[in-house]
Amino acid sequence: MASARAVSYLLVVLSAAAGCLDAVAVTRLGGPFASVITGNLVLFGRGLATADSETIADTATAIGGYGLGVAAATLGLGGSSAGWSRRTSLVAGFELVLLIGVVTGWLITGSHPGRVTAPPLLGLAAAAMGIQSAVTISTGVRGASTTYLTGTLTRVLRALVRGPHRFAASAGGASRLVALLAGAAAGGLLLRFAPLWAPVLATALVATVFVAGAVLTRPTGHHSS
Repeated sequence: MASARAVSYLLVVLSAAAGCLDAVAVTRLGGPFASVITGNLVLFGRGLATADSETIADTATAIGGYGLGVAAATLGLGGSSAGWSRRTSLVAGFELVLLIGVVTGWLITGSHPGRVTAPPLLGLAAAAMGIQSAVTISTGVRGASTTYLTGTLTRVLRALVRGPHRFAASAGGASRLVALLAGAAAGGLLLRFAPLWAPVLATALVATVFVAGAVLTRPTGHHSS
């Protein structure tokens, strides 16, 4: 089992990956977020009100993909105890596989997916974020999220207002917020100057977490011959 400090670092990296992937999704995959389902529900409702079939289809794809990702990760994690275990790393590996699928489709379309190719890539990205959200919750870090961070921002701001001693307790949340912003900014810059690499960055960050998690949870016992 990885230490609590190591887990907090892994969650920061995952937050950066989510920010980068969302930048890609809203810019090139039809408009919905890959991870912020609250925003997608609002867009879905607007689509229903205006009879905008494209918005309805795109947001439904993102919401459905995310839900499937959460369900798959929950089944994969089973009854594992809180923390980052070998099973957690294995489930994170499934997220990585989905993101590799996104990158593959992205490269095939030359970073400009059309109406036919964008929805499947959005669905894969959203499913990956669903897995990530379930993995994050499974770590047992109180109030932790690496995808939807409105609650995290609220807690950080409340802590700032109430005093420095309380802010120290929410430093992890603040780090994830900064990482999300940095990931989104990096994704935006890549989309502008090197678009082929935009989803590659998010995938590389998740790959880093997968490898680090596997190393941190590898068996260390020695058996005598």
